[in-house]
Amino acid sequence: MPELPEVEVVKKSLENKIKNLIIKKVIITNNKLRYRINRKEFHKLQGNKIKSISRRSKYLFINLNTGLSLLIHLGMNGKFFIIDKKKQKYKTSFYYNIINHNLKHDHINFYLTKKVKLIYNDVRKFGFIKIIKTSEINTNKHIKLLGPEPLSNIFNKNYFNKAIINKKKSIKDLLIDQKFVSGIGNIYCNEILYLSRINPSRGIKNITKKETNKILFYTKKILKKSIEKGGSTIKDFNSADGKTGGFQQLFNVYAREGKGCKTKNCSEIIKKTYISNRSSFFCLKCQK
Repeated sequence: MPELPEVEVVKKSLENKIKNLIIKKVIITNNKLRYRINRKEFHKLQGNKIKSISRRSKYLFINLNTGLSLLIHLGMNGKFFIIDKKKQKYKTSFYYNIINHNLKHDHINFYLTKKVKLIYNDVRKFGFIKIIKTSEINTNKHIKLLGPEPLSNIFNKNYFNKAIINKKKSIKDLLIDQKFVSGIGNIYCNEILYLSRINPSRGIKNITKKETNKILFYTKKILKKSIEKGGSTIKDFNSADGKTGGFQQLFNVYAREGKGCKTKNCSEIIKKTYISNRSSFFCLKCQK
């Protein structure tokens, strides 16, 4: 599932290519996504201008000049492709490849001015796109209960220490709880806890204030680095050619079961376990 960095890169990509364009036509080939699409409502988008693209947690918003917004969640593997006037195809993030674009999973086609086409593709159809009022974004049921953005100043040691009082769960479960902090998923949680030297199964009550500071520091560092690595492929959008983002090459533990720990002078092998039915990768020696 795309996590905060991947969605942020999609946002930046869309800003580069579709901001200020006008929706000329919307063609829906399959309206049965996670939530059924109302074809008539989407056809009314014709003539709307795209004012901006924003993100909250793992949600995207395409904000229009008529006071409406498209609320988008990519689900497990939803993705956008863009085709320009020269018929050149671009991807909008680094978690998938252009060569894997299966046309039968193109569910929504937005035809925009300047002969640009925006395609929503979703193999599993777990993602969704809804039309909502821009003024109601923060009170929308998908958004209103989300915790602070991990890269914001609100996500600090005071917030962290107050939020965990009387909580009885593992540190892993806490970090992927979207009501506690929004946007962190399984991949980045594994990486954060590895660099913080904390075992993912540790109970919150056993986390020290010093360890809290480490978690905060590495959360921000890892997410920023991942955005930077992914963003480098779309900094000049015309150079986006289907290459994957670079952060996957920097994984310390995620999906490295059976491989050696990357910590200097550590001979331990990365282990895999399951916490709340989610795969967790860790070094038994480095993470206590």
